[in-house]
Amino acid sequence: MSDRERVSFGIKTSQMGLSYDDILRVWREADTIPVFEHAWLWDHMVPLRGPVTGAALEAWTLLAALAAQTERLRLGVMVTSNRLRPPAVLAKMAATVDVISGGRLDFGIGVGGCQIPGADDALMQIVRREFDAYGVPVVPAAEAIRALAEACTLIRRMWTEDDLFDFEGRCYQLHGAVCEPKPVQRPHPPILIGGVGEKKTLRVVAEHADLWNCPARTAEDFRHYSSVLDEHCAAIGRDPQQITRSMQILVRGDDPAASRGLLLQLIDAGATHLILAPIPPWPASPGRWLADEVIEPVLAAVPGS
Repeated sequence: MSDRERVSFGIKTSQMGLSYDDILRVWREADTIPVFEHAWLWDHMVPLRGPVTGAALEAWTLLAALAAQTERLRLGVMVTSNRLRPPAVLAKMAATVDVISGGRLDFGIGVGGCQIPGADDALMQIVRREFDAYGVPVVPAAEAIRALAEACTLIRRMWTEDDLFDFEGRCYQLHGAVCEPKPVQRPHPPILIGGVGEKKTLRVVAEHADLWNCPARTAEDFRHYSSVLDEHCAAIGRDPQQITRSMQILVRGDDPAASRGLLLQLIDAGATHLILAPIPPWPASPGRWLADEVIEPVLAAVPGS
């Protein structure tokens, strides 16, 4: 395989119901297992299921702590909700994490919760339980997507421009913007955007992303959305091969064979950046279990890996 086609694997620990010690143990273990190249957190202020009073550690402060406690893994948030933090503040936070980690940040971002046309009441209740609790307005999807595009532009400028600058967008306005110190990675940390909105979100991916995470359920869906992204890239004159294709899957401890089969289907469909999210209760050593029962057999079955 070429470097662009090489498959990489990561681990994701959603913070819902977990303690810092729980998560730190998994990340430290993964940091010692070579088949894991990246690790990810989840970005919600409250649990999405069960009592709203359950534990849910904030993602970016936790990521900074984990950056200081690991040495090798690339790391990020899969994906940051653009609705929860002002993007200029987020740019500063991300630059700090990149400095702490010695240049290991992959910057994941997405539209975040919004009013989705045709969404069922259960989905909107999940959005509102979080946003209402933290005073975040729930805006229409078109506005949230526009805000994501502006955020990607201004965040990149904060990471790369040495002079103070003003930004006059429809969603954000900055005057005398500055971000020092800059991220360690130059010109900036890789930008990963998550989402599958065919008309607008994937256009933002084509314009701004170095990596794209597709929240599809099947390899067939992934293949479809990937082809739509290719069309957006063609429309703006960008080589679609410049965007690494990413997928995350939930892994059940009682059925590793199903996960292996899905991963092989996704790789065949063009996904090369794969994140495994083990579902609690975890084995005693979840990272080692994933490596032995899922990743190593998949790598053995992929020609040239």
